[in-house]
Amino acid sequence: MNTLNAGIGIDFGTSNSAIAWAVDGGIAQALPLEGAATTMPTALFYNAEDRSTHFGRDAVAMYLAGVEGRLMRSLKSLLGSSLMQETTAVYDGLVSFQDIVARFLHELGTRAEQTLGHRPQRVVIGRPVHFVDDDAKRDRLAEDSLRQAARAAGFRDIGFQFEPIAAAFDYEQRVTKESLILIVDIGGGTSDFTVVRLGPERATQADRSSDVLATSGVHIGGTDFDQRLNLEQVMPTLGFRHHDARGREVPSKVFFELSSWHLINWLYAPKAVRQAQELRTSYADTRLHDRLMTVLEERYGHRIASEVEQAKIDGSVSDAAVTIDLSFVETGLGAALTPDDMAQQLAESLGKVVASAHECVRRAGLRSHDLDAIYLTGGSSALRPFQQALRRGFAGVKLVEGDLFGGVAAGLAYAARDARTA
Repeated sequence: MNTLNAGIGIDFGTSNSAIAWAVDGGIAQALPLEGAATTMPTALFYNAEDRSTHFGRDAVAMYLAGVEGRLMRSLKSLLGSSLMQETTAVYDGLVSFQDIVARFLHELGTRAEQTLGHRPQRVVIGRPVHFVDDDAKRDRLAEDSLRQAARAAGFRDIGFQFEPIAAAFDYEQRVTKESLILIVDIGGGTSDFTVVRLGPERATQADRSSDVLATSGVHIGGTDFDQRLNLEQVMPTLGFRHHDARGREVPSKVFFELSSWHLINWLYAPKAVRQAQELRTSYADTRLHDRLMTVLEERYGHRIASEVEQAKIDGSVSDAAVTIDLSFVETGLGAALTPDDMAQQLAESLGKVVASAHECVRRAGLRSHDLDAIYLTGGSSALRPFQQALRRGFAGVKLVEGDLFGGVAAGLAYAARDARTA
C-alpha cells in the first residue's frame, strides 16, 4: 500500500473522532484507532495513580472504574471561548485546555502513523459551519486555536473544511447522476447543513466552489440533547426544582453544571463541594440533598452523563420506555425516559435544528421539493425524534443514512488529497 502521498482527514468531534486517508484514484479508508474500531471517543484521562495519560474508550473506562485522575471530554465545545487558555490541574501540574486539544490531536497522529508507516504531515480537519453562533470574531478564534493545536501536534500542512461539505464529498462517491442534496451533519456539538450539487462528472472537477449552493448551522448537537434529558429527567432526583419548607426553589446552577459534561469537573473542587453542602437548608426533603452530595463526593457526574446518553440511544432505537440506571448513587434509584419524554424535552432544540435546515435550502434559492435527497451523517442524526421532525419538515424528500461516524472523515481525506480546503 502506497501511503506516502495519502491525504489525511481528521474528524475531530465533540463526542467522537475519526481519521481517514485517500491516495490518488483510491477510495477513502478509515484508519483503526482502538483495536479494530475506526472511531474513538474524544476523551483523555490523566491517571493520577501511575501518572499516565489515556485516550478514547480506555480513558472513559478508567474513569468509570474509579481510578483517581481527571477525565476530559467535549473539548471541542471550548473552542472560541476564553477557557481555551485557562489551565487545569492534572497529575504533572497545570495544563491549558489548548494544550489538551493538542495532546489529543498528537495521539491521533501517532495512531495514524502506526497504520500508515509514517507520521502524516498533510491534514484537513473538519470544522462546523459555526463554532460559535452569531459571533464571527470568536468563530475565527476557534479555528485559529484548532490550527495552533494541530501545529503543536506535529502537523505542518493544515487545512480546514466544513464538515457537511466533507460529508458531501463522501456521499458523491455513490451518486450515479447529477443531484441536489441537502447534507445534514448532526454531531455532538453542532448541527450543520449544506445544499450541494453532486454528480459523477462534477466529482472530477478541481474547483467545486460553484457546486456548494448554501451552508447554515446552529450550535446545537448531541451533547445538548443529553444535557437537556439529564437536567429534566435525572436532576430532579437530586433536587432540581425542589422547594424548601417555605416554598423557595433550590438554586439551580449546580444542576445545570452537573448535567453539562464539560463543566462537571469544576464541581469536584473543594470550594464547589462546600457550596453544594450549604444548599442543604434549601431542601425540604434532605434525602435529595444526600444524593447530590454522594454524586459530587464520589464523582459520579460523568457516569450519570454516560447513563443518560446510553438511555437516549436505547430509547431511540427501541422506541420504548427505558430506565436511566442510578443505582450506583442509591440502591434502587433510577429515572424513567419514555419516547414522549424524549420528544417533549427535545422539541425546542430539534425545532431550531430543522429551522436551520430550512434556512440552508432558502439560501440556496430552492424549496424543499427541489431536493433529490437529504443525506444524514453524524451520530446524532440517527436520533428517532430528530428524523421524525425532519420528515415532517421535508415531507416527501428521501432520507438517506450515510456512514454516521466515518463519512465526514472520508470526505476530509478526499479534500486533503485533492486540496479542496475552505
